[in-house]
Amino acid sequence: MKPILPLTELKLRNSQAKSKTYKIFDGNGLYLEVLPSGTKSWRLVLRIDGKEKRITLGRWPDMGLKAARDGAAKRRNGEVEKKAEMTVNELCESWMTVYLSRVSKKEAARKRYFVKNYIAPPIGELPLGKLTPPLILGKVLRPVEALGYLESAHRVKSVMSQILRYGVGEGFVERDFTLDLRGCLAPVAVTHRAAIFDQKKIGRLLMDIKEYMGTPSVAYALRILPYVFTRPGELRRAEWSEIDFDERVWRIPAEKMKMRSQHLVPLSDQVAAWMLELREHTGGGRLLFPGVRSIDKPISDVTINAALRYLGYGKDQITGHGFRAMASTLLNERGYNSDWIERQLAHVERNGVRAAYNHADYLPERRKMMQDWADLLDSLALDVSFR
Repeated sequence: MKPILPLTELKLRNSQAKSKTYKIFDGNGLYLEVLPSGTKSWRLVLRIDGKEKRITLGRWPDMGLKAARDGAAKRRNGEVEKKAEMTVNELCESWMTVYLSRVSKKEAARKRYFVKNYIAPPIGELPLGKLTPPLILGKVLRPVEALGYLESAHRVKSVMSQILRYGVGEGFVERDFTLDLRGCLAPVAVTHRAAIFDQKKIGRLLMDIKEYMGTPSVAYALRILPYVFTRPGELRRAEWSEIDFDERVWRIPAEKMKMRSQHLVPLSDQVAAWMLELREHTGGGRLLFPGVRSIDKPISDVTINAALRYLGYGKDQITGHGFRAMASTLLNERGYNSDWIERQLAHVERNGVRAAYNHADYLPERRKMMQDWADLLDSLALDVSFR
């Protein structure tokens, strides 16, 4: 085994952030942990009560090499109480630095909000060794539940679980204590997105959409969405570089997808034709559906629903997201393979075995299904126009 060479100030200054967290060892359990964000923290591995513990000493360069060694020596000699053990706040901070750099700004802000408002205030200063399932339930989750924020309580529990699982991987905690809290919170009532399932009403809706007289960005987004049934946010942020007219497919990058896996949307004849028409209006820019104020920003996340309201459809009748439920229901009723439908909806496998999947699964079958779906929608609209 290669001997561990003591660290030097020069080596510390030259340490650069990498794509993954890594450690530079000084010996006797002391090491510098370098996060992808560039944060560098001194850690010390000790055995306390027969168990291995990792203690945070401080950050470099605020704490220099000598100070870190002195602090490590005091802890080894028992001159510092166990309260020097990493706290929940420190674990949360480490997790946020690593995790939040991998997700969208919107998701990062949401996770940070839950940590700062629900986790840190009641238990932030608590040493990790003091964490227990009853404490997390009583101090963190029950107060949120008592306010009537049931969905938030479940989300806070999910964030706490992510933080603890990160801690397990880094060796800061022994296990994810939230696993013992299954069934302890009141269930959240499932609310379904408003959608239309009656075929005559669908035909009327499609005819109304075709008659919508708005900007090209909004008019074509509204027309295309029922045919591709992606999430509205995925459609409005579409870029021309993602559209392959030769292969007749729209490749949505992983970073734009909720499940963080690239998604393929086969283009039916109808959708491809509309996109070619749209290109005459917006093809000079990056986005398919730019907003009116800037060609570099897409239409807003409320635009499609606002257009539906303008057409006279209330929020209890149909939303942009409701086209997904509409497609799923009608395609299942027509006997299409549920796996094809789930893939096209970009859902994770129902049995949860795989968190990510091959984005090209069932692509030939999905191509045919998407063309059949487009033809069905056309026929429903045509039936209405002849009445």
